[in-house]
Amino acid sequence: MKDWMIYSIGFTAQLFFASRIIIQWFKSEKAEKLKTPVIFWKLSLIGAIVFFVYGYLRRDFSIMLGQAIIYVIYIRNLQLQKKWRASSIFLKALVIGFPILFTAYALIWSPVNFVLLFTQSEDAGIATWLMSVGVIGQIVYTGRFIYQWVIAENKQQSDLPINFWVISLVGSAILIFYAIIRKDPVLFASHAGGSVIYLRNIYIGRQAEK
Repeated sequence: MKDWMIYSIGFTAQLFFASRIIIQWFKSEKAEKLKTPVIFWKLSLIGAIVFFVYGYLRRDFSIMLGQAIIYVIYIRNLQLQKKWRASSIFLKALVIGFPILFTAYALIWSPVNFVLLFTQSEDAGIATWLMSVGVIGQIVYTGRFIYQWVIAENKQQSDLPINFWVISLVGSAILIFYAIIRKDPVLFASHAGGSVIYLRNIYIGRQAEK
């Protein structure tokens, strides 16, 4: 597949991710406190599917790992908001069907060499140390949702606390560095743009606490 087609898939995924953050930000600005709209989690699920495909096409294990880890957390947050059952049949079919179809594709039609995805061949143009930086960045960035999930389970309420945005900022900084060295315009654009809103959400959260 040509590079421009792969990048188009990546930017499509980032469009979903950017939309969720912008909507959340607008609602938080209006309420003058951090808000977590239902659409945030629905757009997250769709974006995760598209971005996972992008990671596979780019042979980038760090991207695939990040999306796979938080996939279930998105669904769980919809359940905590009591909106999963009320979701459309199309969304449920897409969310449940994608992992099944990809697994079947990987096992039957085109076996996925996960060792190759991680170590990367010279043809992929990425060193193992850089892939390690990407994986660390994704773990930190993904860790924000694990943190959020633990807090949400304790409260039995789906929220995006201040520390969620702090972890987002740290993870983004690592991934911006990774994106620059990797020469990945999709990752750079998403994290550079998102960092501004992360800072704003931290400010809104601090002001609301006061």
